[in-house]
Amino acid sequence: MDNKQKLELEIFAAQIRIGVVEEMKARGFGHLGGSLSICDALAVLYGAVMHYDPKNPQWPDRDKLVSSKGHAGPAVYAALALKGFFPYEDILTLNQPGTSFPSHCDKNKTPGVDMTTGSLGQGTSLAVGMAVGDGIKGRPSRTYLIVGDGESNEGQVWEAAMFAAGKKVKNLFWLIDENKKQLDGTTDSVLPLFDLREKFEAFGFEALRVDGNDVEAVYNALTAPVGDRPRAIVLDTVKGRGIPEVEQMASNHSVTTDAETYDKWLAVLRAHLAELEERRS
Repeated sequence: MDNKQKLELEIFAAQIRIGVVEEMKARGFGHLGGSLSICDALAVLYGAVMHYDPKNPQWPDRDKLVSSKGHAGPAVYAALALKGFFPYEDILTLNQPGTSFPSHCDKNKTPGVDMTTGSLGQGTSLAVGMAVGDGIKGRPSRTYLIVGDGESNEGQVWEAAMFAAGKKVKNLFWLIDENKKQLDGTTDSVLPLFDLREKFEAFGFEALRVDGNDVEAVYNALTAPVGDRPRAIVLDTVKGRGIPEVEQMASNHSVTTDAETYDKWLAVLRAHLAELEERRS
């Protein structure tokens, strides 16, 4: 990756973060921390890696994204809007009556969302099945799965992992957002996960650990030559990334606050975006 491409992906990630906060400002609350932590990964996926067509969201040969941590839907919506799947202003109806943008991903409501998720753990099996189906049909598609670290307490996650590795589902890329927090506290205090990279390797994956808030590191992990096994990428991230005040909150899974606070956070994000855009010029 050259410096120009890296900068463009950093700009895209900054724009996604702004979209997330603008969505939540319009509603007054939302799953802020875990949406912000995956913006860099989404920027790489939609900005440099995945094959898709915003004018034809159901293109059969497209790459698919399954955000098993469905509460990160606001970040997915922002990425899709910025790539032209629907007008950007539509996402400001997040979680409001009649919206096409519920708090959790719903493929029947939102163009570009490939799978309905939200009941944690279930997206893993769905993504594995999608990848297997594309393989059977001879499609070139890849399935990219995003799973939370707290979500990885679910037994279904490891059943899906065992199947994917056992059946050598090599068109599956399994990204774990290890932001070290979940709904009820830190992952270590709720149920230690131990070394996720080692666990996936033991299950039979090609397993990597990278800085999940570094677009270049994520890009390199996603684009390295593929072998005959599924790839697991442990994303070492910060929950609430991009807004220091949110990063430092003890509980930032879901945040409810006033418009003034959201404006303060947006000012931080927009200042960062302005710095990146100045480097571009």
